[in-house]
Amino acid sequence: MARPACLPICSALPMLPVEIIAKKRDQQTLSRAEIKAFVQGITDESWSEGQVAAMAMAIWLHGMDVDERVALTLSMRDSGTILQWGHLHGPVLDKHSTGGIGDKVSLILGPVLAACGAYVPMLSGRGLGHTGGTLDKLDAIPGFNTQPDLAGLEKIVSEAGCAIVGQTDDLAPADRRLYAIRDLTATVDSLPLIVASILAKKLASGADALVMDVKFGSGAFMPTPAAARELAEAILAVARGAGLPSCAAITDMNQCLGRFAGNALEVREAVIALTDNAMTPRLRAVTSALGAELLQCAGLDRDGEAAAARIDLALTSGKAAEHFAKMVHCSGGPADFLERPDRYLPKARFERPVLAPRDGFVSAIDVKAIGLAVIELGGGRRQPGDALDYGVGIEALAELGDAVCREQPLAVILSNDLERSERAYVRLQTAFSITDSRPDVGSAVLEIIQ
Repeated sequence: MARPACLPICSALPMLPVEIIAKKRDQQTLSRAEIKAFVQGITDESWSEGQVAAMAMAIWLHGMDVDERVALTLSMRDSGTILQWGHLHGPVLDKHSTGGIGDKVSLILGPVLAACGAYVPMLSGRGLGHTGGTLDKLDAIPGFNTQPDLAGLEKIVSEAGCAIVGQTDDLAPADRRLYAIRDLTATVDSLPLIVASILAKKLASGADALVMDVKFGSGAFMPTPAAARELAEAILAVARGAGLPSCAAITDMNQCLGRFAGNALEVREAVIALTDNAMTPRLRAVTSALGAELLQCAGLDRDGEAAAARIDLALTSGKAAEHFAKMVHCSGGPADFLERPDRYLPKARFERPVLAPRDGFVSAIDVKAIGLAVIELGGGRRQPGDALDYGVGIEALAELGDAVCREQPLAVILSNDLERSERAYVRLQTAFSITDSRPDVGSAVLEIIQ
């Protein structure tokens, strides 16, 4: 009798989820195939929530080397659609900030870059913790759609040169599920997972170059320059491995960026910057530094001086304002928003000043307290589903080094609810420190990493 033919033995059976989890638990390096299987399991939900959570915790505990981080980032990018912009006649640029109080740079820089000949499909987020979100600010504009589909996003970018939108269901969908699980399992602050979450979306959006604004200080998630530098270098290392030209600025968030904090208030401050070329020196410094580095990174300018001059021209000529107006209109907002922002932006009913207790100089500011005060007023979320009051916030914010007199306003609370105003007032009463001598105030931009 003829012997039956032997079936070939598979030499590389795919690993089960439990095997991949155990490998990282035991501090071993994962292969690209294993990381791809993890991300695929997140995307198609073949990995349970418990398995994804276990892997997230194993990564939180034991980290990932650069090759693992690159593989995770690229796999998350490839979990959905990758935008292609070959039909555009200019580089596709993007900017990302780690979040701060009063940070309206994206609202200004996106149109500025468009006026410089670039295209900017900027994926932004909503408020996180005590920091404000760019999408929440734009939601203060009546009719503005911050969640267009991909066809809508492409139309806005093509016509206006820039779009600031939320992540769509098509772009890096693995990131959305993984982040939700990280949020429930105390693994949000894992450096490899932070890096992959940021860069997967930027790579999926089709960016040719990226600038990172990594903030430190009392109003930022990174408390020190060293922590901010570690995050920036981690992001740049993975960006290099993924083939994305990138640079980063380490910026100071020990005071607010601008004189206003609150959604509609910050939109109004951005409009003033674009139409009147008027902004605080710190806001201008951060905006110019990020833009100049990005223009050089993309090859539009050879040196920082030429890039800074191009940015200044975009502002003074009114071209950046024109691109902002087009973006608002193409996104569903009023066609005359730039000419009459006060007609459309909501306003709070009540004002309450926070007065200086003595003469002197503002020597320190608890910026986190300012962010929490905005939340108290209803301008930020306590829970993810909370509705926002877009008109509330804080204006006329004092800056470090300002000379003040007793009973001079350090800030003015704008509210629609007197009880909420009182809670915000309690937080702000001790947010400003006054001393007899003027403090040394450092630069808003501490360092550029290329």
